Amino acid sequence: MSSSPEITCLSALTLATQDLDRAVRFYTTLGFPLVKHDQGFATFRVGAQYLNITAERSDYKPHWWGRGIFYVADVDAMHAHIIKSGIVPEFQPRDAPWGERYFHVKDPDGHELSFAHPL
Repeated sequence: MSSSPEITCLSALTLATQDLDRAVRFYTTLGFPLVKHDQGFATFRVGAQYLNITAERSDYKPHWWGRGIFYVADVDAMHAHIIKSGIVPEFQPRDAPWGERYFHVKDPDGHELSFAHPL
């Protein structure tokens, strides 16, 4: 039986949008540091990794579901920041049985973002 090579890190997560400028405003409001924004593509830093946003045709309708999970130092402070910024989270921070405090928010394109911290 051969062993698979070890996967050691996620370099980047790429999400699609129909309005790149709107997505850039949303993610910078959340506090993601913008690294690059040019025609059709934006990159944000997430610790040592990246969140990429790519522009799709305006008539493109995504047909998948996914969730990006981002660890933050203080879940409740992030929740308060998001509310103060005018963004409505899906629910209040809660402690999960799997050992994280977390909450979710959807971006303007419907991508689900979870902000969490281990308990």
